[in-house]
Amino acid sequence: MASGISLGPPTAAAAHDRHQAILEAAKQVGSLLKRDGHGFALAGSVAVYAHGGAGHLQHDADFCVRREDADAVAATLSEAGLLVFEPPEDWLWKAKCLGQDIDLLFELAHEPVTSEVLDRAEQLPVDSVVMPVLSATDLLRSLLAAFSEHHCDFGAVLPIARALREKVDWQRVRQDCEDAPMAAAFLYLLERLRVIAPAKGRP
Repeated sequence: MASGISLGPPTAAAAHDRHQAILEAAKQVGSLLKRDGHGFALAGSVAVYAHGGAGHLQHDADFCVRREDADAVAATLSEAGLLVFEPPEDWLWKAKCLGQDIDLLFELAHEPVTSEVLDRAEQLPVDSVVMPVLSATDLLRSLLAAFSEHHCDFGAVLPIARALREKVDWQRVRQDCEDAPMAAAFLYLLERLRVIAPAKGRP
């Protein structure tokens, strides 16, 4: 076996470097979209980080944009030298920034990104750049709506719910999500763990 090749898990330094690389990419894209006056909201794990959650950024940076704004957003990013392309999925476009993946999402929780969703975004700092960040309530709604029989990682969402619980409108999350069995089970788990108060009428 050749020496100098590590087959173990990523080191703390490597994880930190990836975390910082994703943050830098998110900051650059957010700055470009702000400069040209586009409506958008940071989403995904970087949004959780901006709200004060754990900074475990491992994959990409997500931005919510309206589908009707996609061409204008893509033009801004392309003119700045970023690669923008359409994947087979019809609910997002993708881009590359500083070697990191950027997702431009047209749907959130299986629903179109609307002006109302973007209007609910909060202006929060992402390191040194202030930008619109998806509201904590919309973030949790989107995570719970993604649960299915094939994808139901409560362990990944639980620390996010703990970190953001005081910023979330849980009544609205219940109204929008608890008809789905996986989301209802997660909300019940949060109650049993005393992360959130029981629903009205439930002991």
